[in-house]
Amino acid sequence: MAPVKGVWTRLAESDRLKRSSQSLAVVGQQVYIYGGEVTARVPVDNALDLVSIDGNAATASTLPNVEHAPTARVGSATAVLNGKIYLFSGRGGLAMTPIEENGGIWTYNPSSDWEFILPKYPSTLFPLGRSYHAAAASQKDGLIYIHAGCPESGRLSDFWSYNPQENVWIKLVDAPGVSRGGSSICCFEESGSKPTGVARMNGYSGTEEIGGIVDLYSPRTQSWERVDFKPDGIEGPGPRSVGTLLAIWIEGKQYLLTMFGEGRPSPLGHAGAGRMWDDAWIFDIEEKSWQKVEWETVGPAPRGWFAADVVQVEGKDGVVLHGGLGEDNERLGDVWLLKFN
Repeated sequence: MAPVKGVWTRLAESDRLKRSSQSLAVVGQQVYIYGGEVTARVPVDNALDLVSIDGNAATASTLPNVEHAPTARVGSATAVLNGKIYLFSGRGGLAMTPIEENGGIWTYNPSSDWEFILPKYPSTLFPLGRSYHAAAASQKDGLIYIHAGCPESGRLSDFWSYNPQENVWIKLVDAPGVSRGGSSICCFEESGSKPTGVARMNGYSGTEEIGGIVDLYSPRTQSWERVDFKPDGIEGPGPRSVGTLLAIWIEGKQYLLTMFGEGRPSPLGHAGAGRMWDDAWIFDIEEKSWQKVEWETVGPAPRGWFAADVVQVEGKDGVVLHGGLGEDNERLGDVWLLKFN
């Protein structure tokens, strides 16, 4: 395929937006930012910040506090389905204890407000509270997927779907490989009849960053396919965690995009910053091959523990990226837009 080139535009930056381990969700041209930390293990607050995109410009604001909202948290995960934001769990503070809400999920409707929903059948299985897990939404199937993350101790490899219409959780086949936190998932269209698939990659096992594998889940067969590659920066991206994985359309074809993230953990653990990446790669789902994105402009500094999502700009898929942790262990408060040429 022809080289893919990326153009970065800085949209906004402020002290208020400085944070890492936050959640970010795009609804239309509105970017909603929730939670995160400036000081390690101390959630900033439970207000929603809004970045409104208009072409290559944006305005940022903080929405008024409301009484009925999720508690302040870090390491949550969000996904957008039918214009609503779904938020699941996270951790609440210094104790590093996950917020356990008994399978409950928060939804935010921009036209109304937050709502907390407990499962229809509270006695059935549901995912336990966790942090640094991954979430994605299938618009076609009407499902939210939750994967892995960190419970009070250790790491997980479980995989769940949540059906908002039925208000039920279903435990799916665990993802293969080691348990992990800081992994990334996204939904994409499978080839052929084009049902939805789920892609998973990267993460931190507790001893090392994970790389060299893309795992593809098919709801049709309820099974995982493993795609191996050399994570050498030539054949494919290097190992990383707390990055992102997104499904994007470029010139009428869908690809997976991974970028940035932590490539080597800090000896201080969650209290420090490790080696961070500043690259981006696209994965051809049909050809099972990677291509590095070429930067045409100066972009964001290397970082991990950030948040990103797909946004439509001028009728094409772009990516909005916010904040994170730099290699100097400082939280970042910038918002960037990535477009592809």
